Amino acid sequence: MKWAVKKKTGTSTVGSLNNSGYTLIELIVVTVLIGIVLYLGLPALRDTLLDDSLKSASRQLVGAVRELRSEAVREQVDYVLLFDFSRNSYWTYTADMTPEKRDERRHYAKSLPEGVRVQDIHLVGRERQEEDEGTITFFKQGYVQPALIHLAWGERRLTLVLEPFLSTVKVLEGYVDYEQSLEEM
Repeated sequence: MKWAVKKKTGTSTVGSLNNSGYTLIELIVVTVLIGIVLYLGLPALRDTLLDDSLKSASRQLVGAVRELRSEAVREQVDYVLLFDFSRNSYWTYTADMTPEKRDERRHYAKSLPEGVRVQDIHLVGRERQEEDEGTITFFKQGYVQPALIHLAWGERRLTLVLEPFLSTVKVLEGYVDYEQSLEEM
């Protein structure tokens, strides 16, 4: 009897247990998952690590201004935005509120981010408001007192420009006077 010797031929090792590599599909899936995680996570991480308090304060105030404009028109009552310079906070009240109600509203003041302060408020045609408190009035007809709000954070400055009949608030780099803000528009 002859024993037949079978020769081993070179076969593929795909699917064998001792395969130590990754398939193309596995690599693609992992790459896509890492991409999704980075896409969703990096903006939040960037905002957390590189938080710009001055820009954050400007966004906060722009939102408050837009909200006050619409509330004044919707409720048909004049609103006042009051800034407390010493506490770096602001709050709102209606022009027809009693002094007691205004003091009550003071307890709901919103603070600006750490280190940011309102340097001054310049109402067009009036003196700059830079001590104690400053106010800006939003009228029920839909317009606001033309004003400049100057924000400071260390050596940096931002200027918020409130135009009487425009619903947008312009944010300008640096400390800008009213005449300069007109040139930049």
